Amino acid sequence: MELNMRDGYEGTGPGAITPDGCAVELYTRLPAKDEPDIIAAAVPAGAHILELGSGVGRVTHPLLERGFTVTAVDESPEMLERVHGARTICGPIEDIDLGETFDVVMLASFLVHAGDAEVRRGLLRACVRHVADGGCVLIQREGADYHTNVPRERVDPSGFTLRIVSSEPVGDGVRSVRAEYEFPDATWTQTFLARSLTREQFEEALGEAGLEVDQYLTEDGVWVRAVPVK
Repeated sequence: MELNMRDGYEGTGPGAITPDGCAVELYTRLPAKDEPDIIAAAVPAGAHILELGSGVGRVTHPLLERGFTVTAVDESPEMLERVHGARTICGPIEDIDLGETFDVVMLASFLVHAGDAEVRRGLLRACVRHVADGGCVLIQREGADYHTNVPRERVDPSGFTLRIVSSEPVGDGVRSVRAEYEFPDATWTQTFLARSLTREQFEEALGEAGLEVDQYLTEDGVWVRAVPVK
């Protein structure tokens, strides 16, 4: 089957590659870091979470183990085949309308930094459509030095090296980012578009969608809890 990659996105390496350049086998190897702990500390125990952009379930599965109910959404059927124990929905995040609401809607993996501003607006509107009264939206942002501390690399304790090789401006606040994941037996690369957002620009984007910051959950401001504007 021919793969239709999004403009500006590319992936290389063994196995299936999704339209945004993500390699399915790569993501099955990546460990959950502190994300499940941050999420669990920010929401009620046992909450029903709508996870937008779940991928293979890297964070989904630890959340299930902590007693949460998760509905996992991803546009890649190959990714969702790897998710177990959660209800799965396949389709573009910005287009979904499930006709129901959730205690928590989660938009992680820096998706709020989508290179296409209209896609970002669609993602945030999807969050607003699905968050229950009294619920919250959890968003993962890029770190302050994400595009300036380049090139950089990190050796993960689990045995792979992640390199952010480049982050080149391509116009209108958008950058083309190239990442490389090197394992002892395989290497994957991903090239994608990311829109830089200052804290002020991020909060303005939330406000445009009808959200406001409730709390920055981490000292670096990467994880944010937002709520609908009353």
